[in-house]
Amino acid sequence: MSIHDYRCLTAQGEPFNFAALRGQVLLVVNVASRCGYTPQLRELERLYRRYRERGFAVIGFPCNQFARQSPESALDFCTLSAREYQVSFPLMEKVKVNGPGAHPLFVELRRGAPGVLGTTAIKWNFTKFLVGRDGRVIRRFAPRDGEAALREALEIALDEA
Repeated sequence: MSIHDYRCLTAQGEPFNFAALRGQVLLVVNVASRCGYTPQLRELERLYRRYRERGFAVIGFPCNQFARQSPESALDFCTLSAREYQVSFPLMEKVKVNGPGAHPLFVELRRGAPGVLGTTAIKWNFTKFLVGRDGRVIRRFAPRDGEAALREALEIALDEA
């Protein structure tokens, strides 16, 4: 399956059309508002603005599974992200990324790009999945991996036809 086949909702509760993103490179990230990595929202926004004209999008999913670091609603997360970090990339519904209630999209992302030693569980907030234009997972990035660590792999993915 391709990422384009999954269904999710926006933070406003509207269906999000992943199929409309066919042909784009995506970075799918589980985000949180009260995490030590939350300032990465600025870096993700910089990447989004720098590369969106080349067919790139960041898609953020608030997640409260790790130390309850995102207790607010998805809408409140949008407001905070726009105000504090100038986020303009799409933010989705609040999801679980691990366990029996994990969103099917994250089950697929974890399967497509296992972590260290082949584990599939997401370890923390701001785990990032780079998805190619064909909708297949290219690579997983750890929460600590910021803008500089992402740039090379992102540029390679963007250069692929």
